[in-house]
Amino acid sequence: MTPDRPRRSSATRAAILDAARERFAADGYERATIRAIAADAAIDPSMVMRYYGSKEKLFAAAADFDLRLPDFAELPREHAGELLVRHVLNRWSDDETLFALLRAGVTNPAAAERMRTIFAAQLGPQVAKVCPDAAEAPLRAGLISTQVLGLALCRFVLKLPPVADLTADETVHWLGPTLQRYLTGS
Repeated sequence: MTPDRPRRSSATRAAILDAARERFAADGYERATIRAIAADAAIDPSMVMRYYGSKEKLFAAAADFDLRLPDFAELPREHAGELLVRHVLNRWSDDETLFALLRAGVTNPAAAERMRTIFAAQLGPQVAKVCPDAAEAPLRAGLISTQVLGLALCRFVLKLPPVADLTADETVHWLGPTLQRYLTGS
């Protein structure tokens, strides 16, 4: 094995993932094809299968989405809802992986499961840090997810007026109190 071989393998894998993220975001899970992804990555379709095995496994790898949530224990408790809305707006305003997950999650069971896993693993533990009863954290995280995913879908994917036209401050004004109640309310 030559020293260049791992680099080429790594570069090929990265090119496939980049192409897959773009294609899944543009076409959704159902319409994206291995052939189209391979063409976008300028490789043979067999290489996609060699590295990822199936479209579903490729999607799971491409949809490795990090919410990049702040540490809720370090947020000012009385402003956590507002800060979470601002975080969502900043983090997700132009993220193709999120768009792909949102589109695919509606129609594909594997994508929906991926979304559930991401939100449970990343949001649930953060909510548990600030909610009055840690046993309620999964329910509270689920309710927060309804608002966050609804905002992301309507604002960034569907571009639903007037939600898509709200300024960041207006969005925080409307959604911040709801998320605050879900986070810390009795």
